[in-house]
Amino acid sequence: MVGRLSLLLCAASLLTACGSPGNGGVAASTDLELAARVDALNTAVSAWQSASTIAEAHAAAEAARNLVVGPDGPFYGDADGDGDVAGINSIGLLPGLGGEPGLAQNEPVNACVVAHVLGGAWDEPSTRWGDAVAAIDVWAPTNNTFPGLASHPQRIVGWATLTLATADLDTALEYAGHARLHTDITSQAIQACE
Repeated sequence: MVGRLSLLLCAASLLTACGSPGNGGVAASTDLELAARVDALNTAVSAWQSASTIAEAHAAAEAARNLVVGPDGPFYGDADGDGDVAGINSIGLLPGLGGEPGLAQNEPVNACVVAHVLGGAWDEPSTRWGDAVAAIDVWAPTNNTFPGLASHPQRIVGWATLTLATADLDTALEYAGHARLHTDITSQAIQACE
């Protein structure tokens, strides 16, 4: 409960804390790509939250994860094994494993994007992704390792990966609720760029 309250307080203060819209924003063409990606991410997480079957939850979680990682990041592809790649794209929201640029990384970015979306510098992207994969691998209901990830989109990847590993719809929906909090923070951070 305290974690959720902290996230909600963070989300509520995000726009105020990071300055006025347009201050240090990304280039106009990138703004459109970034806005479209955040809309697609919101749509995927909403579908995940409203899933009535585990197959629907898996497809939506796959889409959300693919939208964040892109084809150069970890986990990209047909994770639910249905023959389709949901959330298909040519560039991730975050940088790829080999340093391929991500949509949120385009310069200049404001302090909100750096703090909440990127979660700091991506000088060593394989290390950043390695840390996320390690957090996912050791996660347990009594050991939530995701708050240690500074990037909120990486936390979405974590909740999506856990969803794809469960066959229980109630659990998948619970994970979708966590992903929603991080999606909202991501959205607000990116809106502060516009």
